[in-house]
Amino acid sequence: MNNWGRELVTKVLATSAPATVVLVRLIVGAVFLSEGVQKFLFPAALGVGRFAKIGIPWPGFTAPFDGVFEIGGGLLILLGLATRLATVPLIIDMLVAIATTKLPMLFNGFWATAHEARTDWSMLLGAIFLLIVGGGSWSIDARLTHKSGTTRD
Repeated sequence: MNNWGRELVTKVLATSAPATVVLVRLIVGAVFLSEGVQKFLFPAALGVGRFAKIGIPWPGFTAPFDGVFEIGGGLLILLGLATRLATVPLIIDMLVAIATTKLPMLFNGFWATAHEARTDWSMLLGAIFLLIVGGGSWSIDARLTHKSGTTRD
């Protein structure tokens, strides 16, 4: 890899966030991993069947596709490996989930929607937080960039 490529990888992986970021990684990664696995374990209720019910196009493709991204992204976040990159598809995932399942609920009232959307909002904001700060000092990202002698300010 040339110097430009190494610099780009280092900038994406580097993090100066504290070790306590691992707590956010644990909750965000575990929930995404669990939800992705459940799309395959319970396809009628949480995978293809649910996607068809809420009107997501091509549910036979999009539900497993989404499940794979949730499993892969969740694992990467748990490990703190390519944390920022892993959050991007998961942020898109949460925006689609909110738009397709929570915004239509506003007709039932704000508080009912707020109650049902609490996990989605938490996951969205947790993923955005990790996009901004990276994996923290207890992450593979930090170990990889520490070996190269660089950190992110």
